[in-house]
Amino acid sequence: MKAVFRAGPATPKSPFERYLVTHPMGDIIFSEGEIGTEMYIIQSGTVELLKEIGGSTRVLSTLEKGDFFGEMSVLEDLPRTASARAKTDIELVRINGATFDAMLKSNTEIAVRMMRKLSRRQRELTGMLEEALGHRVPEEEKPPERRSVVPPSAFRLVASGGKAEFFLHPEGDTLIGRGDPVTGITPDVDLAALDPQRSTSRRHAKIYPMGEKLYLMEEIGVMNGTFVNGSRVVTGTPVPVAGGDELRFGLVPLTLETAAAT
Repeated sequence: MKAVFRAGPATPKSPFERYLVTHPMGDIIFSEGEIGTEMYIIQSGTVELLKEIGGSTRVLSTLEKGDFFGEMSVLEDLPRTASARAKTDIELVRINGATFDAMLKSNTEIAVRMMRKLSRRQRELTGMLEEALGHRVPEEEKPPERRSVVPPSAFRLVASGGKAEFFLHPEGDTLIGRGDPVTGITPDVDLAALDPQRSTSRRHAKIYPMGEKLYLMEEIGVMNGTFVNGSRVVTGTPVPVAGGDELRFGLVPLTLETAAAT
């Protein structure tokens, strides 16, 4: 079935209004092997990516609002490496090469987000191929897990004047950034309400435990910096932090305190 174009109003509701297309549940958006010149961002609904592996069709992944797909044909001008099917009724933002190029030039964070997702999909596909071929990675060859004796939930981030407080994620990483209702990005610590100037990135930094310490690391693609006690941190380099440290994400200052602090 062909995509159905929505007739936009005279004044678009969003910058993507004129690029919106819809597909009903079960519709094939594109098929593996087709020549494609466009990629898609999911505005609503769910999409399945399918691939022929070992003579059967396998679901590579299920994508939801904010996810993108079809980008390889835009990047390399090659046939589609998988099929895409609407698992539910969906609404998509359809982006051609020229629009995609303009997006990357105006917002480096989009490129970083894409690299992360491509890396994740590559790992997922590798795992599926290993399973299909009956191959397993030996335990000793797997990367070591990050272990810690520090409970992240014992700490919180407090805004100046106590206007807001954010408890760290009880396990693992705590992502700090700015929520995006369009793409569905929701960081563990959403600074949108404290950042009217939008100085923080969608994925700005993360705090995580390792051993007996907490570490802060700035994410790739951050524009306005991350600071610990007034010193700017280097992107991708873990910096130890402790209770009482003053942290700043873009223009938003926060204090790292123990959860029991008053």
